[in-house]
Parts: sequence; C-alpha cells; structure tokens
Amino acid sequence: MSTTTVEKVPTGRHSLDPVHSTFGFAIKHNGVSTFRGQFEQVDAKLEDGVLTGSAQVESVKTAIPDLKQHLLSPDFFNAAETPTVEFRSTDIRITSGDEVVLEGELTIRGVTKQVTAKGSIAHGENIAGTEVVGFDLEARVDRREYGLNWQATLPSGGDVLAWDVVLEVHLELMKA
Repeated sequence: MSTTTVEKVPTGRHSLDPVHSTFGFAIKHNGVSTFRGQFEQVDAKLEDGVLTGSAQVESVKTAIPDLKQHLLSPDFFNAAETPTVEFRSTDIRITSGDEVVLEGELTIRGVTKQVTAKGSIAHGENIAGTEVVGFDLEARVDRREYGLNWQATLPSGGDVLAWDVVLEVHLELMKA
C-alpha cells in the first residue's frame, strides 16, 4: 500500500477490514508488568468525518483463558447487562503530518464519558485499488469512571491492578 499525507479526514463511507484491525487494552498488573487483552469481535466505520466503533464484550480474549469469565462478570464488564463497548468521535483533527487527535464519547458498562485518543492516520489504496484509511490510536482512561472498580490488595499494600487503562486501537477501513 502506498500512503499519502492526509490533510483532511477522507470523505465517504469506509467500512472496517476486520483482518487488519484490532482493539485491545493494557493495564499495569502487580505494579510491575503490563497485562494485555483484546476484543476479537469489533466493528467500525468512518462516515462523513465521524468514526464510530464497537466491540462485543463477550469476545474478550486474554493470555489466561480462565480469566475471561471474571472479565465478563459484574466485577468488570458486566457483559450480561452491557454487551458492547462503543465509541463515537465528535472531532477528528489532523495536527501535523500523519498525527491525529480524536475527541469522542466512549461507552463502557452503559457509562458514556468524553475521551481523547491520539495517534496517526494514513490514507492510500490496497492491492485491489480500493481506497483505505488507517488509524493507530491510543487513549488512557480511569476504569473507575466506567464502574470497573474491582481491586485486590498485594501483600505489600499496593493495588493488584492499576486504575489507568490504555486502550489501543488499530483500524483499517475500506471505502464502500
């Protein structure tokens, strides 16, 4: 794919290429390492300058398969009552070169909060000649703001999990 400098957000409707897209999260664990997970069922589109996306909570995957049930429980995502994580941009700004800042609304567990994601944007054509747009984004959120309050105490007195979570989104969207 050859890319070009993006001066403005591409117009038209662009749909997710799920093979080349991921939505994951990273959180400090035991105060010493970073634990990562991701959602395997995601959807997104860029239409008329608005980026929207969602992830099916039930599709959460981690390196520890037994952890999935705890993440789906009311201690974390409460998947039975709130089966999706959703995002809708309210502003997309290309700041310089390929750098982009997205302002938007993130909904987790039915709680919607303003969030800022930063990263890069690329624009070009895929091997079939179809226009594609790529976003590599990162946002930091305090999980307590979304009701993800589970915590345990380490023998030293510290927290097992950090309160800040880094959301990592990599999207490739094809023009419809």
